[in-house]
Amino acid sequence: MMTEEKKFVKIKCSDCENEQMTFKKVSSEVECLVCGAPLVNPTGGYSEFNGEIVEEIGITEEGE
Repeated sequence: MMTEEKKFVKIKCSDCENEQMTFKKVSSEVECLVCGAPLVNPTGGYSEFNGEIVEEIGITEEGE
């Protein structure tokens, strides 16, 4: 049995201070849902964050 950990982050927008959840590794740009400022940019590995990371959450899933 394999276990896979999915990582999420809660990031605070530096423009409007809105907090929202996103994946730690993204494949496309993530914008703030309130003001539209870019929050996360893809880099091919872990993402580049343009705001403050407030919290990191890891979820472990079991698979075959």
